[in-house]
Formats: sequence, structure tokens, C-alpha cells
Amino acid sequence: MNKNAIPLTLCAALALLMLWSGIAPAERAVWYAEIIPIALVFAALVATFPKFRFSNAAYLLMSCWLILHTIGAKYTFAAVPFDWGNPWLAPIFGAGRNHFDRLAHFSIGFYAFPMAEWLLRRRKCTVGVALWFGLFFMMAIAAGYEIIEWLYAVIEGGNAGVEFLGSQGDIWDAQKDMLCDTTGAIFALALYAIIRPDRKEAAEH
Repeated sequence: MNKNAIPLTLCAALALLMLWSGIAPAERAVWYAEIIPIALVFAALVATFPKFRFSNAAYLLMSCWLILHTIGAKYTFAAVPFDWGNPWLAPIFGAGRNHFDRLAHFSIGFYAFPMAEWLLRRRKCTVGVALWFGLFFMMAIAAGYEIIEWLYAVIEGGNAGVEFLGSQGDIWDAQKDMLCDTTGAIFALALYAIIRPDRKEAAEH
């Protein structure tokens, strides 16, 4: 099997998914706002692939957020047809809402995994520092994105602003989103500590 088969397959699948997402989205203004960060991350991963190839596990984890966010851009997060799992999530995050955005926020935390991998494979720090930095990095990203959502909602206003904010009437939506980002990062870093792709990379060289 070609060692690049997984990242190349993910790349092709994501390109097709973004194309599908842009065909008659529910809210065109929201789609533009949501697809921009997806396109930037996707382009960065493609551009850096020849210079620094992450592990297959890292690409799989990073693709989770790209896929979920692209679907959310298509429908708007509050309107994504998503029902399974709500009985588990409702006691924690509240009933009567679409929890697809919580799942997407959990998946953005997975980017702590490639952050730790990059630091360790570049030998920038110790394992402990890499794991803590990965966690704090994602927590900072989570807080920054909530500020961006708020600013967009204020500036854009109207239905597009409401849909992009995606609070669905929950006054604690931003805090719960950041909790999901953080728990996703903790999960990803625990997984990293188990499989340690930097050790595998070092062994191959």
C-alpha cells in the first residue's frame, strides 16, 4: 500500500465535499464565513505536505473537523440533519437543540495531536511540554474562534449572524463550545501519548 494513500484519499474526499457544500447552501453568507477557515487549513495542509508529512493518525484526526465543519457550512450548524447521540448529550449540554456543533467543536480539539507531533518530531521540547502546549494552544484557538463568531454576528447581523453564531438560544453556548474543544484536545493528546508517532518516525530514520 502506498504510504501516502490515506492523506491523498482524504485530500480528494475533502475537495469533493467542499464542492458539494458550495452547491446551493442554506445560507450563502454563512457558507462563505464557515468555508474560509476550512479552505485555509486545507490549503496549509496541502502546501506543507511535501515539507512535513504528519502521521496518518494526525491526518485522519484533522480531517474530522474539516468534514464536520464543511457539512455545517452547507446546512448551517443548527439545521444539520443530526439526531443520533442527542439522548447522551442532552443531559450535559441541554435538550431541544441540534448538538452537531458540539461534535464539530470536539473534533477541532483533535488538532492538539498534530501540534504535539510537530513539536516532538522537530525536537522543539520535551514530551510533557509538547502535550501541555498542544492543550493550551487549542484552548486559545477555541477562545479566539468564539470571539470571531461574536464579532461576525454583531457586524453581519440578521439571520446570517444568528446562524453563524449558532447559539440556538443557549446563553452559555460559547462556554460549552470551548469545553468541547478542550475535551477533544485532551482525548487527542491521550491518544498521542499511547501511540507516539514521533517514536515511529525516529525508528524509521
